Amino acid sequence: MTDSAATTLDTRGLTCPEPVMMLHNAVRDVAAGELVQVLATDPSTQRDIPRFCSFLGHELLEQHEADGIFHYLIRKAD
Repeated sequence: MTDSAATTLDTRGLTCPEPVMMLHNAVRDVAAGELVQVLATDPSTQRDIPRFCSFLGHELLEQHEADGIFHYLIRKAD
């Protein structure tokens, strides 16, 4: 991931809907255009986080899995 994220949200060990709820709160706390990095272990985040971004207009810049951890990098919409 990148060091330029305004916020890193560690949701490892949490299950749906907690990671998306925490992401929603984190996105509200950063300025438009800033980045939020999310780390998760719940496989449902592979579906839920892209849908969250699409629905609210945020840009999902990165999405990948490494060693059982799902990584997401999101740019907050303007």
